[in-house]
Order: sequence, then C-alpha cells, then structure tokens
Amino acid sequence: MKQLLLLKLHLSFCFMLLFSAVSYASPALWSVEKNGVTSYLFGTVHVGDPSMKGLPEKVKNAIKKSENTVVEIDISALSPFEIQNKTAAFIANSNSRPLQKALSSEVYQQLKSYFTKRNINIVLFDNMPVWAVILTVVQLEYQQAGFTDTYGIDKQVIAYAQEHNKNIQALELFEQQLEMFSQIALMSDEMVSQTLTQMQDADAFIAEMVDAWKTGDDKKLNQYYKLSFDGSKYARLAEQILVVERNHTWVRTLLPKMNKKSHFIAVGALHLPEKHGLIALLEAQGFTIKRI
Repeated sequence: MKQLLLLKLHLSFCFMLLFSAVSYASPALWSVEKNGVTSYLFGTVHVGDPSMKGLPEKVKNAIKKSENTVVEIDISALSPFEIQNKTAAFIANSNSRPLQKALSSEVYQQLKSYFTKRNINIVLFDNMPVWAVILTVVQLEYQQAGFTDTYGIDKQVIAYAQEHNKNIQALELFEQQLEMFSQIALMSDEMVSQTLTQMQDADAFIAEMVDAWKTGDDKKLNQYYKLSFDGSKYARLAEQILVVERNHTWVRTLLPKMNKKSHFIAVGALHLPEKHGLIALLEAQGFTIKRI
C-alpha cells in the first residue's frame, strides 16, 4: 500500500515533507528568494480530516504576499461531471486492457478476494483499466481511515487564493495526470500485488503519515519516503514518473516566472525532498531557500 498511496490524485500518494531532522509544530513552509524576488514553497496533503480545516496563518500570509498561486491542477475548474467525462474519454482512447486481461489469474484472484471482503463484486471493475481500479482501492482505504479530499490542503489553498483574487496557475492538465497513472500501470501485477500485500496496515500508515505532515516531523516523513520508494523495480518506475520527471518539468516551467514575480507554489509534499526534489532543483538554479 505504501507505494500505491502515491497514486491518489496525486497523488500520488503524497504526504512527504522532509529536509532536516528537526520536528516543527506545524507543516513546513519555505521561502524561495533570488534577485530580490521572494516566492514560497508549500508541500501539501491531497486528503484530510476535519481537524485539518483551515490553513495555518503563515500560509495565508504567504498567499496574500504572492502575486500568483501555483498548484498541480486547478481542481476548482473541473466539475464532477467534467472529471467523469474526461476520465471516460481517456479510458476509451487509451487502448488499456480490461482488468481481467491485464492481470495474471493469481493476482486477479487476490484482488477479487480484497473486494469480496468488502462486499464488492469485482465484476463491476472488469472493463476498467488497472490504474482506475487501484485509484478506487486507494480511495476506499482513505475513506476507511477517515480522510477525504474535502479537507485536502490543495483545495483549501485554491479556495483561499480565490477569495483574495489571486491568479491560479496549474502545472498540469487533468489528462496529463491520467496518462501518468496509465504509464505506471504497465506493471499491472506488481501494482496490484504490492498494494494488497500491505493493505492490512493502511489505516495506521495513512494516519501516522498525515500526523507527521501536520507537525512537520521531517525525520518521520523521510522514513515514509524510503518505504514508499524501496528500490523495487515498480517503486523505481513510480518514483521516476510520479516525482522525478514532473519535478524537472515544473522547475523548467516556473523558472522564467519566478525571476519576475512572487509565486506561492503548493504541490504534493512528496515533490520537495531528495536530490530531484524541488528544493534541491531550485537551489541549483541559485535560489536561497529557508524554512519559515
């Protein structure tokens, strides 16, 4: 489950914010400065519980100070109907194999057993691609643990920015994220089996990881990052597609803009750490980065 939690729109699975070994009382916010222009970098959680309603004051202030607010995708611009239609169109045009043909008989039976224990008939998913089924599984686990996107930090950042008439800029389109999931699903058996073998500790894993994000416990979050990307072939593929390639693309997109205007950049916290993380990539471009 640790690898597959990264797939939750968006993602991925996605609660890591780690850079020092010091614990803080609230989620980390970073100032990013170069040539007198200060932007802000904030690692988000895409789902939350009622205790997470309301952004920290330091985050609100940073949004108000910035000219633009940058997010992975602007979820406020898509209605549930549009999301459903875009997803259906993508599946229809992607030539994805239906579930039972994409999986070995052994792994299909494992997935069938998972759904049976939850009183769900796997036949409902037989015409869906593996990645879409896995997103459903992850959604079920989030809900069971008491987390929904209603209290997701990304959604709250967008709402607060809109309240203060900030320009919202999306780094990706919804279809791009669907394509990303589709690429990872090329390793269908591995995706499903690695999810199911660790499903039993999903509740504790999600709750502990969110708590580490809430308190800015970088040391604990670092441990979760290593668990998520454990060196297996599937984990390496997921890390490359979900994190590394996207981070480099985002920096190339943001650099010309950040040299001129202040930006509040809110992306999944997973995108901040490690040598291909946004912090290291921006430092390599001459930005001075400090934790606020």
